[in-house]
Amino acid sequence: QVQLVESGGGLVQAGGSLRLSCAASGRTFSMNAMGWFRQAPGKEREFVAAFTWVSSTKYADSVKGRFTISRDNTKNTLYLQMNSLKPEDTGVYYCAARQTVVISTIAPEYIYWGQGTQVTVSS
Repeated sequence: QVQLVESGGGLVQAGGSLRLSCAASGRTFSMNAMGWFRQAPGKEREFVAAFTWVSSTKYADSVKGRFTISRDNTKNTLYLQMNSLKPEDTGVYYCAARQTVVISTIAPEYIYWGQGTQVTVSS
């Protein structure tokens, strides 16, 4: 089993920045790809960014150039640096992991999920 715990969410004004963290524990060697998803009230969960252990990355068009996904192997932690935040970035942000070392933008293809952290961007 793999446990994922997100942190770093909060309330920020438009144009501000936040850095989300996702601490992984358990059978972390089974995670070959990790990603961030978000869900706004009344909307489906959507892909934000993903990262594989061969250092390939992918971003949603809506966050490209503003968000950066990265990892710290020594801490088993995944990060999402979010700059130039917009009100439409508001939502619960989830960290997810999968075993296949291929980037996926599809939520059901991830088997491990964190509990989520709230990000609210005010205008």
